[in-house]
Amino acid sequence: MFITEDLKLKQGWVYILSNKHRNVLYIGVTNDLIKRINEHRERKANNSFTSRYNCFDLLYYEHYGRIDEAIQREKRLKEWQREWKLNLIKKKNKDLVDLYDGFLGGEYLWE
Repeated sequence: MFITEDLKLKQGWVYILSNKHRNVLYIGVTNDLIKRINEHRERKANNSFTSRYNCFDLLYYEHYGRIDEAIQREKRLKEWQREWKLNLIKKKNKDLVDLYDGFLGGEYLWE
């Protein structure tokens, strides 16, 4: 992927969604986390992975100052084994609860 200078200046988010049974994980990247999660929840793309598997609960996210950094992190995480991903999530969200409402209320995982 070709990264322009303009793209490098945008912030980025890597996020992990799951369904209510926590047996499916979806990893994504965006420059606007709230907007993107809302798009997933509103099923903007009817045939998308998240729509088919009902992945609407935000279990984990990371913030980056540049979108290209977030894209690289997303690619690395997608290569991880499921157990590694769950361990990463549980470091910040041990009960695997949906973090979205807290995020909207200003509660963040990072310092």
